[in-house]
Amino acid sequence: MTKRIVVTGTDTGIGKTVFSAGLAGLLDGFYWKPVQSGLDEETDSEVVARLSGLPAGRVLPEVYRLSMPLSPHRSAEMDGVAIEAAKLSLPDLPGPLVIEGAGGLMVPLNRQTRFIDIFQEWQLPVILCARTALGTINHTLLSIEALRARSIPLIGIAFIGEEVADTQRTIVEFGGVPQLGRLPRLDPLTGEMLRDAMVAGFDLALIAGGA
Repeated sequence: MTKRIVVTGTDTGIGKTVFSAGLAGLLDGFYWKPVQSGLDEETDSEVVARLSGLPAGRVLPEVYRLSMPLSPHRSAEMDGVAIEAAKLSLPDLPGPLVIEGAGGLMVPLNRQTRFIDIFQEWQLPVILCARTALGTINHTLLSIEALRARSIPLIGIAFIGEEVADTQRTIVEFGGVPQLGRLPRLDPLTGEMLRDAMVAGFDLALIAGGA
């Protein structure tokens, strides 16, 4: 069966879209963000299309495109839309698929369902993106516990930001999870720089093996 990987984060705005773009490019696969909140600026799918180097058609259309940059449940309500979990069915594709969630694990899709509920139903392997900045130990260890409480397979942690060796070590040791690598903040952020940083910073065999 074709490998499918979920990319989620400990919070919003930590860089998981950039990581997803780099991962989808390295895997020469497909990218899918089922729910997009906020349409005024460049969407996550547009960012991935720009940075990943994937051919046209490899970035799949979103199931829900919501106007306001809010939690999906609230953005949907403001648009007069009801997000139906049943519509978020996994696509059947001829290559690897990177699926990106929105925000963190507990972000609501509607008044009954959170992203972690969908991930539990899918039972796909997850990569958890985490900042290296102050506060990340608490957020990351809580996210690891939430995934394990629902028996959701966790490939490991992808750190994003500058090297903070003790923080990264602490999360890996307390969490009992592999460190898959670290993606630094890139300036300028280009597709070429992203690919080079992914190749230098991550062991693709470890990621693929965990999936």
